[in-house]
Amino acid sequence: MKKPTLKTPSFKAPELKAPALKALGGSRTGTSLLAGAVVLGVVFGIAELRPPVDPAGAVTGGATSAQVERTVKVCPQPLHGLTGTTQLSLFTPTGGTATGGYGALLDVAPRTPAAAPAPAAPASPSAGPSANPANVAPSDAKVALAKVGTPVFGPAQNGDIAPGTTATGTGGYAPGFAVGQTTTVTDQQGLGLSGIDCTPSDTSFWFSGASTAGDRVDYVSLVNAESIGAVVDLKFYGDKGPIAVEAADGIALAPGTSQALRLPSLIKDQKDLAIHVVARSGRVGAGLHAADGNKGADWVPASADPAPTQVLPGLMLGEGNTARLVVAAPGEDDADLKVQVSGKNGWFTPAGFETVHVKAGMVTALDLDKITRGEPGALRLSPSDPAHPTPVIATVRVDKSQNGKSDAAWITGATPIGKRGSLADNRGGGATTLFLTSTGDAAKVKVTSSAGSAAGTPATKDVDIPAGATVALPAPEPAGLNGIFGLTVETVSGGPVAAARMLVLPHKDVPMFTIQSIHDDHNTVSVPHADPDPAVLLR
Repeated sequence: MKKPTLKTPSFKAPELKAPALKALGGSRTGTSLLAGAVVLGVVFGIAELRPPVDPAGAVTGGATSAQVERTVKVCPQPLHGLTGTTQLSLFTPTGGTATGGYGALLDVAPRTPAAAPAPAAPASPSAGPSANPANVAPSDAKVALAKVGTPVFGPAQNGDIAPGTTATGTGGYAPGFAVGQTTTVTDQQGLGLSGIDCTPSDTSFWFSGASTAGDRVDYVSLVNAESIGAVVDLKFYGDKGPIAVEAADGIALAPGTSQALRLPSLIKDQKDLAIHVVARSGRVGAGLHAADGNKGADWVPASADPAPTQVLPGLMLGEGNTARLVVAAPGEDDADLKVQVSGKNGWFTPAGFETVHVKAGMVTALDLDKITRGEPGALRLSPSDPAHPTPVIATVRVDKSQNGKSDAAWITGATPIGKRGSLADNRGGGATTLFLTSTGDAAKVKVTSSAGSAAGTPATKDVDIPAGATVALPAPEPAGLNGIFGLTVETVSGGPVAAARMLVLPHKDVPMFTIQSIHDDHNTVSVPHADPDPAVLLR
């Protein structure tokens, strides 16, 4: 019996004939399979001859930029003791195109099995974003944004032991979502202002500038905000090389748990340390908190990944200020580094601090008295011989003294702000100062202060930065400000810009301050373009 013929508008398919079963030694099933294979071949042959037409305006090759749809940040345990207070702040800049969503922060807590939710009723075509349950902030949120462009803040959990927190921005709240944590401690054993810009969970964090000598009581905070467990190793480097600490290997963190590891209980009397936090499984948030008795305390920011050149913005050494540089070369090669400072007129080499040598796997420290000549600046470490680059990490401790009282802050190697960077917790009354460094060609940036959390009109200022120079300026304050305000720095033109913000909140004659680098807020992602290729079904 003759098989039916497949027809298309464009060509006549070949006639399909069943093979002789006796010749093939097969069966009726084999015949059906073979015929089906031929049909598939014909169909996909048509696809190859007549590929689908690209949509109008479709991009052929390359990648496009799209706004992020979800951003998650993790804050370390507050470590504010019994006398301190901690403020948690959220902010999403305006300018995004997405709608709906939410921005909210919760305490990290062990997860408990929950009953399956009842099926939701279908939303009507006219229903807005609130009809989608994913656009509603969790009911147990500690802090939640009411709208994009206006920051919000709330207190962290009280007590000597508080958990870390996790914050999520979705939809219109995701692009540029910023989370800050600011702690004030008045107890003499840990006195100072501690601030940190919260970051996403990751598998690797680098810190330098830790210590267990004298009155220093430093902690490494680990927070697992994920739904699976994590196992973490801490690797230490000192002035004589790597330091093996058995108790710092294989630290297990169950989902929704936090741990604060007291460094003096792991390593004794080590003045200058570098630490690599590595998650061998899972992901964590990590922070290093330093407290030096009545001399001050702050979070030590995670450094940019080891690289031959490190730029540390936010250096301010006026009268009564001192600084100490801690550099680590964690690899297998020595590092010979050229030291440069960015001043108001560009890069210069400070007299007496021209170079620094760091042995492989070791840490080197250097006191930097009057290195900036009393002017705001940034520090740059780069290979003395460009033909022999060695990756390093670096941190500078800055001590600010006044009337016999002091506080300390740490600045670290930072990446440029890219297109835009954002910070959540900023205060008025001259308390907020910006440091902007053009690391290459001259640049122009736009600085925007948002509406206040309770009241205030946004303010904007354009700033020109000469090549290699640092410009320090008070942040433009919103008119009629009440509460805190968010801050964004956008690169308008020119070379890359490294930026930092100093927050000064004096308390009972103590010059309390903290400094945070401003990083790229990654409000967009690159999405590769994919062309349809039916041939993949034949491979």
